Amino acid sequence: MVTIALYNLKGGVGKTAATINLAYLSAKQGYKTLIWDLDPQGSSSFYLGIASTVKNESRKLISGELDLADAIQRSAYDNLDIIPSDISARNADILLNDMKQSKKKIASLLSSVKKSYDIVFLDCPPGISILHDAVFTGSDWVFMPNIPTTLSIRSFESVLQYFKENDFDTSKLKCFFSMVDHRKNLHHEVINEFYKDKLFFKSYIPYLSDVEKMGVNQAPLETFAASGFAAQCYNNLWKEIKKTCIE
Repeated sequence: MVTIALYNLKGGVGKTAATINLAYLSAKQGYKTLIWDLDPQGSSSFYLGIASTVKNESRKLISGELDLADAIQRSAYDNLDIIPSDISARNADILLNDMKQSKKKIASLLSSVKKSYDIVFLDCPPGISILHDAVFTGSDWVFMPNIPTTLSIRSFESVLQYFKENDFDTSKLKCFFSMVDHRKNLHHEVINEFYKDKLFFKSYIPYLSDVEKMGVNQAPLETFAASGFAAQCYNNLWKEIKKTCIE
């Protein structure tokens, strides 16, 4: 089982859209795929039209009151399941702070389903906290979508430094550009600089209305705009990820 976290220090960078579209493409190609929505906003859960069925479900998962397998729900798509989030996910840091070996908690919980899934996507909240330490420890890969702007790139550099200072494996940190606007010269300049240094995947995600319409349709792009440029870009990114991180 390969565990992939979608994460950024900042919010609003296209993390959840990437989670849904990459997970959908994974499932479409026959991989048994699970999304674990760790963000109290529950955006991944919303995109798939699924809500928690147990009160304070996210808190109970972290605390061990509820088994991970019992929280899994099937989506409308073959091979794609999800553990939905609720507002109680905001308590994750408080719970983990009182636990021994908290950094290993996410990996420990996922171990119970490793025989059932090929790929797990973790949709993480923004920030850096005890929860994120557990995610960084328990994931095989940490993917950071970054808008090609100075502040967004600065957040990537901050996370890279955090990995180094806290002895996390920097080789598992991978990035791609998101919400790319071809009308902006700055976006082109930043992209070219980081492509040259080979720090990012070559594939990128454009800033297009099709991605925003995912919220209206509550569905992955391929289900309602498969021929659009945004869907093609996600396909290209998935192919690159699959070649680099899965096969």
